[in-house]
Amino acid sequence: MSDATLRVLVLLLVFGATLFAVDVALQGMRSTRNKKRAVNKRLEMIAHGADQAAIAAKLRRDSLVGAIDLPGVLSGPGKRLEKMLRTSGLPFSPVQIAAWMVMAAFGIFLVVLAVATITGVGITLGVVVMIATFAGVVGIALPLLVFSRKADRRHKKLMEQFPVALDIFVRGLRAGHPVAAALDLLTREMSDPIGSEFGLAADEVTYGADLRDALHNMAERCDLDDMRMFVVSLAIQNETGGNLAEILENLSKVIRERASMAMMVRALSSEGRMTGMILTALPLLAFSVLFLLNPAFYLDVASDPAFLIGFAALVLLYFIGFFTIRRMVDLKV
Repeated sequence: MSDATLRVLVLLLVFGATLFAVDVALQGMRSTRNKKRAVNKRLEMIAHGADQAAIAAKLRRDSLVGAIDLPGVLSGPGKRLEKMLRTSGLPFSPVQIAAWMVMAAFGIFLVVLAVATITGVGITLGVVVMIATFAGVVGIALPLLVFSRKADRRHKKLMEQFPVALDIFVRGLRAGHPVAAALDLLTREMSDPIGSEFGLAADEVTYGADLRDALHNMAERCDLDDMRMFVVSLAIQNETGGNLAEILENLSKVIRERASMAMMVRALSSEGRMTGMILTALPLLAFSVLFLLNPAFYLDVASDPAFLIGFAALVLLYFIGFFTIRRMVDLKV
């Protein structure tokens, strides 16, 4: 055997041994991480020694600060904003997030206005409107798009997890567990986000709340109609009696069939939803990037008398298109 062949064989053996060692090390790290990782956020906080009352207060983001109460015609959008921010699952209350967005927009407005003044841009009403629009887009509109996307994904995850949670609940009841014990089983077996939500409901029951009220609060936090049907089923069974496991098993079948129909509707409307998403986000992103890269593109024409009229018409057309597409693709099942 020549020296060159022997060298190639040695290099291949070294490469194979190194690859095998790295693979074994990665598998060991992955298994260790999976063992240490809790099923959901609530169990992880419990494992780190957090107090149960503190955990409940942290998970209940709406209890940190009051609800978003806006006067008059703004009350409806304020409630929808509050629901969207709460559904997004962020570890802050909706009022805190809304206040931070407003402060961010105001800070961006002051910074850009100061830079424009220093660079010699004439400060007119059109320039102020353009800078305020840029601040509102970057500080409020774009974060709202991100939060809305996050809320939709979390809501979809909850819808996928809830039938599985019902099956586990039914199996616990059939095994002889009481309702409270079956609920506690969900807190230990289900992953986030629904695992922590059931855990919060179990904590509320532990601190004296009625089971029906705790589950109703969970349904309102998650904004899920399937959970509301679950709460109604428990309430009816509690008043009239009957086989709760059979009732919930039938409810699980109904929810799965409803979810199948909803997925079919989403598939048929996917083109319209993607069109709405692109037409909503693309103008805001293009405006923000172009203003950052070349602000003179907008500020040079902002002093023109016809600017305010044209800009107001453009914003009006944008909102008309936004609400029209939203109504077209917002299909209820």
